[in-house]
Amino acid sequence: MGNKNKTISFRVSQEKFETLRGIAEERDLSLSAVFRDYVDLLVAHDGQVEVVPEHEVSENTSDDTSFPPKVEVPKSFVREHERLELEAEHLREQLEEHKRYVTKLRQQIDEHEDGEEVIQLEDLDGGEDEDEEPSYRIGSSFDESV
Repeated sequence: MGNKNKTISFRVSQEKFETLRGIAEERDLSLSAVFRDYVDLLVAHDGQVEVVPEHEVSENTSDDTSFPPKVEVPKSFVREHERLELEAEHLREQLEEHKRYVTKLRQQIDEHEDGEEVIQLEDLDGGEDEDEEPSYRIGSSFDESV
């Protein structure tokens, strides 16, 4: 999945278009760059963006109610968050590796079940009665007196 750019189009009056073009020229930007910056700002602040003239921005900076609101976060909190993100990523990778391994084992079982009869060891060990012949051991150190 790639990161594809999308085009947004809308209509404005000729007067507003000329004003926007003037703003872009004043800042030495293309008109599309002005809109990209605005959209990036809008997305970054979850739609909480207020467009105000520059002279009002300088007046509002003296207030404690700056927009968007800012919050101080201790470095320890940020580091702990980063550590937890890395750990979560590592656990996701381990989970994916485990899933691949389980899938591989299931495929191997399916392949063996198709052509061969599978005998479980528990079935062999548990069915022995005293009436049956005793088990034999193979080897050179077999003791007959047992």
